[in-house]
Amino acid sequence: MKVYTTDKIRNIVLLGHGGAGKTTLAEAMCYLAGVTSRMGKVEDGNTVSDFTKEEQKRGFSIRTAMLPIEWQGCKVNVLDTPGYFDFVGEVEEAISAADAAVIVISGKAGIEVGTERAWDLCEKYKIPRMFFVTDMDIDNVSYRDVVEKLSDMYGKKIAPFNFPIHAQEKFTGYVNVISQKAYTWKDKEAVECAVPDYSQEYLENYRDTLMETVAETSEEFMERYFEGEEFSDEEIRSAVRTQIFDCSIVPVEMGSSTMCRGVYTLLDDIVKYVPSPDHRQMNGINLKTNEIFEANFDFSKAKSAYIWKTIVDPFIGRYSLIQVRSGVIKTDDTVYDSALESELRVGKLYIMQGNKTQEVPELHAGDLGALAKLGEAKTGDTLSTKATPIQYAKTEISTPYTYIRYKAKNKNDIDKIAQAMTKISSEDPTFRMENDAANRQTLMYGIGDMQLEVVKSMLKNEYKVEIETMAPKVAYRETIRKTSDVESKYKKQSGGHGQYGHVKMKFSPLGDMTKAYEFDEEVVGGSVPKNYFPAVEKGIIDSVQKGPLAAYPVVGVKATLYDGSYHPVDSSEMAFKTASVQAFKKGFMEAGPVLLEPIVSLKVTIPDAFTGDVMGDLNKRRGRVLGMNPIGGGKQVVEAEVPQSELFDYCTVLRSMTGGRGDYEYTFARYEQAPADIQNKEVEARAAQIAEGIED
Repeated sequence: MKVYTTDKIRNIVLLGHGGAGKTTLAEAMCYLAGVTSRMGKVEDGNTVSDFTKEEQKRGFSIRTAMLPIEWQGCKVNVLDTPGYFDFVGEVEEAISAADAAVIVISGKAGIEVGTERAWDLCEKYKIPRMFFVTDMDIDNVSYRDVVEKLSDMYGKKIAPFNFPIHAQEKFTGYVNVISQKAYTWKDKEAVECAVPDYSQEYLENYRDTLMETVAETSEEFMERYFEGEEFSDEEIRSAVRTQIFDCSIVPVEMGSSTMCRGVYTLLDDIVKYVPSPDHRQMNGINLKTNEIFEANFDFSKAKSAYIWKTIVDPFIGRYSLIQVRSGVIKTDDTVYDSALESELRVGKLYIMQGNKTQEVPELHAGDLGALAKLGEAKTGDTLSTKATPIQYAKTEISTPYTYIRYKAKNKNDIDKIAQAMTKISSEDPTFRMENDAANRQTLMYGIGDMQLEVVKSMLKNEYKVEIETMAPKVAYRETIRKTSDVESKYKKQSGGHGQYGHVKMKFSPLGDMTKAYEFDEEVVGGSVPKNYFPAVEKGIIDSVQKGPLAAYPVVGVKATLYDGSYHPVDSSEMAFKTASVQAFKKGFMEAGPVLLEPIVSLKVTIPDAFTGDVMGDLNKRRGRVLGMNPIGGGKQVVEAEVPQSELFDYCTVLRSMTGGRGDYEYTFARYEQAPADIQNKEVEARAAQIAEGIED
């Protein structure tokens, strides 16, 4: 593929609901552009973009694929993204590198929640967009219904650019709203024909909608419109292009990806109407001067690039996918990574066609490419020069809240699993693992259950290691509500020096749950020598690691040593430490021991219609609803406090209740005393584990 200048580049991200047809559309684009000689099928596992074993096995996209194609003298970088919500991190990364979006809608399924989410993402990142309604070859699919629903949801922005012609229940052609001409397909060619009589009404309606929108672009156009004057095709296209740039108009197009019909027109319109990168603003910080660096995809400025995604694949290796934001990056360049504070050699430059690479000599500002073996560079890093070091803001990625406990099936694989998970997390920033040492468990976090299931499968099939997953242990804590006064004597005689330690201690609530314990001594008269005080405290330190109630960490306990005795020969640090441990167990259990459970502050964002269902579900989870805040767009934020143990399956349940329209986030708030039934259940479970010799 030849080198393209900034004005000849189009970066397009395909968005939409899972199963809407994004990958099939991308496949049709590649076929028409001559990248492939025949179209692959998702169900056959032979598409260009779904190249991993997991994607081929499951029949849906898991990672974003980059598919550069050449069309009408331009380079169109197509980014095919996953549609399932669990892989939203891939979508967010792709949007950060795109200049416009094509939101794919299945004409058969209609407007789905993934369509709405795609629109919301475009609004958030303020990128131009267009709709492509596919499945026009399927009987009973109504393009008009889809357009009407889009208009109801998003208003006058919606402007159909074409609509289908059906003859004898077959998709045979289309009508172009701008040129008011009709075309029918003869083999692979679109041949002009007369506009069918039954299409005239729709043409007039769609045309009127488009003309109203065009008229609003200037006072001159508005006057001409009211005077009944017609606009030329060139004027319409020029006005439409401007309005697409500023998101005040959203074109709707249609076709059949499987038949490659309508895709040719879509590609033409992408080239005509979608902005090239140099129409976008892009600012960073010059780390040397602390001034704003206005990159703006200007090829004449100092070179800089942003790593928008990392691919770590056991079969194709590690690649850093970059977006050149200023200047021109060439083979064998030396770049400066501001995050690593070190210089790196670029080596070869690539473009990626799915999992295949092709070398290129240089990439101009706005272009997307790939660098191999870029050391420790990771997603979100900025590459520039040491003379002009630049830092761009990192892409905002969704925070994972769904988690599950895991352990290695084979203990010899623990290190391999950790390394594999590190690679997966560097590729997908919404996946992370955590070692919860306090509760002796390892956790993995993701956006949803499907993502975690895919990771488990990847470990087995690609990295050849296996894990077991189970419900996570809740991070309970133990404390006391009363005071106690206990005595403990440790005495052992076995020939020669014996062991002797004797302590009298008081235990009381500390009042500060951020501390495990506080140790004090009030010994008078030297009944316990000062040199044994540290040993007594060591006993407390050991004891608070696993409380006597249910073996959970202890918090908020004050231990006071006030008396005891010692033996001049047999006393030792070990003896006093042991006596302290025994005293703690006894004193803790006599001081009203209670189990504390973690409480989180939860925020649930939902459409108004689901408020009642969500609040009812939170009440079942022992939640306390604190309030509701409307945020516009027909949505509410429900704020509540909920025990963390009740949120284990919340992602799945919330999606089910809201049809996938609900989102949630939470932060740890505090610990509260667990209800008696929860405490009794945990104590019994721990007793059963000890009886069976299970320590975790």
